[in-house]
Amino acid sequence: MAEEKKSIRKKIMASKEMKQIMADYFYELDSAAKSSNKKVAWCSSVGPAEILRSLGFYVHFPENHGAMLGATRMATDLIPYANAIGYSPEICSYLTSDVGAYLKKITPLSRAYEGIENIPKPDVLVFNTNQCRDVQDWFGWFANEFNAPLIGVYTHRGVKDVAEMHVQSIAAQMQEMVEPLEKISGNTFDMNELKRVLSLSRECSNLWKKVLDTAAATPSPLTFFDGTIHMGPAVVLRGTQQAVDYYKILLAELEERVKNHEGAVDDERFRLYWEGMPIWGRLRDHSELFASQKACVVASTYCNSWIFSAFDDAEPFTSMAKAYTELFIVRSDETKEKYMKKMIDFFKIDGVVYHDAKTCPNNSNSRYGMPQRLEEETGVPSLIINGDLNDLRCLSDEQAKTNVEAFIEQLEEKK
Repeated sequence: MAEEKKSIRKKIMASKEMKQIMADYFYELDSAAKSSNKKVAWCSSVGPAEILRSLGFYVHFPENHGAMLGATRMATDLIPYANAIGYSPEICSYLTSDVGAYLKKITPLSRAYEGIENIPKPDVLVFNTNQCRDVQDWFGWFANEFNAPLIGVYTHRGVKDVAEMHVQSIAAQMQEMVEPLEKISGNTFDMNELKRVLSLSRECSNLWKKVLDTAAATPSPLTFFDGTIHMGPAVVLRGTQQAVDYYKILLAELEERVKNHEGAVDDERFRLYWEGMPIWGRLRDHSELFASQKACVVASTYCNSWIFSAFDDAEPFTSMAKAYTELFIVRSDETKEKYMKKMIDFFKIDGVVYHDAKTCPNNSNSRYGMPQRLEEETGVPSLIINGDLNDLRCLSDEQAKTNVEAFIEQLEEKK
């Protein structure tokens, strides 16, 4: 019987193109780091990458590297090395695994891309605390290690409605970073170039939203687990033509699936929403677990974090400030719950899965009664999985499997 239920999510054909452009990105970054006349900037994943690209920097995203450490299941063994130099096991496991990897002088890039031996050395590190304060400490440690300048944007938290006050304060911080970045890059800031880059970021964002929105179709042509992989270009290549071109290819494939009523999961019966971080080291396992229950995890808040509808090349700094402050993670619980209700309706959700990530309290929304409030308001039941984004010691595979199966039985009874 177990063999009959076994299933995997259907392969997306555009994956081949994505792998190639991601390889090109990493090789170009590695080449830039080895060059004497090219500059590398490290940037937080939801930070002002557009400013950096407009000044000619090649951009490395440590959070992307952290996710790779998790997905390759290297992270759990590396975290203790960061703990040994004073970083708590309770803080962001992206941070601790990334620092641990550096201390051990290893990187998953070496396994994936022949010839790449190290992460690129930064000429400057730029962060935005809109995700959490951990990026500030994380980048600060590497700034000391590489003796490189550190520049930060300090955002607002618990924002209910994004007001002019919020936008102007963040826009001012972004404008202030231009002068020091000019000196480091050796290039003069060009507003037209920033507008060009921002326009590409907006186009990438629009296409990425259309990709994710295809999951509103029944059956859904993609899963949350697909999204975590295919969001790569939206993170590391935002502001480039390559990202735009890729999402046109991916969108066409998914729209064809919708037209042909081809689902990512065979005989889709239940539609689920994933709230919180992925468990990177269990993407395949969880994909197969849900698919075996004829459940498709169709959408997530996480993948939508790289939709920046406010980008406007007519007003670069204020629109970037607005977009980067509208981010779900910095909003009030009231605003988050309104957003979640819209998502539940739009994607026709049967149940919500909350991932309570041990080392990511800022992106775990199950700790202060939100699941119970939303269930009471919408009638949509929820499940909480205790785990972590990178530290697999925080996850019980058997408990997660048992809880998921019991949750699907609950949804079956409700149907």
